[in-house]
Amino acid sequence: MSIVMLPLVYHSNYSIPFPDGHRFPMGKFAFLADHLTDIGLLTNQNHFIPGPLSLALLMRVHEPQYVQRFIRGQLSSKEEREIGLPWSEWLVERTLRAVSGTVLTAELAYRYGLACHLAGGTHHAHPSYGSGFCIFNDLAVAATSMLEQGKAHNIMILDCDVHQGDGTAMFFSDHKQVIPVSWHCEENYPPQKELSGVNISIPKGTKDEQYLAILSSSLPELLEQHRPDFIFYDAGVDVHKDDRLGYVELTDKGIYERDFYILKTCRKLNIPVAVVIGGGYDRDEMCVAKRHSLVHQAAYDVLQFER
Repeated sequence: MSIVMLPLVYHSNYSIPFPDGHRFPMGKFAFLADHLTDIGLLTNQNHFIPGPLSLALLMRVHEPQYVQRFIRGQLSSKEEREIGLPWSEWLVERTLRAVSGTVLTAELAYRYGLACHLAGGTHHAHPSYGSGFCIFNDLAVAATSMLEQGKAHNIMILDCDVHQGDGTAMFFSDHKQVIPVSWHCEENYPPQKELSGVNISIPKGTKDEQYLAILSSSLPELLEQHRPDFIFYDAGVDVHKDDRLGYVELTDKGIYERDFYILKTCRKLNIPVAVVIGGGYDRDEMCVAKRHSLVHQAAYDVLQFER
């Protein structure tokens, strides 16, 4: 049997020097790469490293002055508080590189049918400001890139992070070629939800069986209705029962089954899928990294299942 080719995108700059005890687990990206290497999913053969991001592309998507002020360290203290990440030159490099990683993941998904990023999913970033640990919206940038190149014409963004992808919804509120779909806990961040796009409420305290029932009762109909030719999947693990910022009660098994179901359903329709990891918060960064690895394991297993 031939080896399954699952492209994985990662850069060593994704985890940067960061204040001890910060709520954002910046070390999880390096731990995720280490774990995927340990279990044999990340190898020299399927590891793709993103290059520098095109600032021209970024400034076609985000407000150019906002981009320039962030890069130069000129955001106001209020803007930095809204983002929740301390500015540094390291953060600038890390942020731009991660957005480039999602652009590359989309290119690889177009080529191979399925590709996974070891970062991404910064769905709270709006055109002219950042929030909720999100500076630039990698999903909006990568979707725009695919449309501009003519590699996609009808994109669907499937967002299973526990928090609504409010920034993504704002980007595409008047855009007929991109449909954002968000399954999120209504009682969670952000306090003001965007009304555009498709929003499906996940009740506080939802467990595996109920979550999967909500998903399976909505996803096939959405795919049939909108008939996307490209999909971005935000596989946030902050739906986990032990997540610090969650309110939903999924287990590791439930998250794996969610990921496997979504990827298998899309692959059956021959729709290319680019995966980003989304949110996941735990004081134990290795613990949350292993939760993030569930989507990469599910992606590999879906490809294996198809053989």
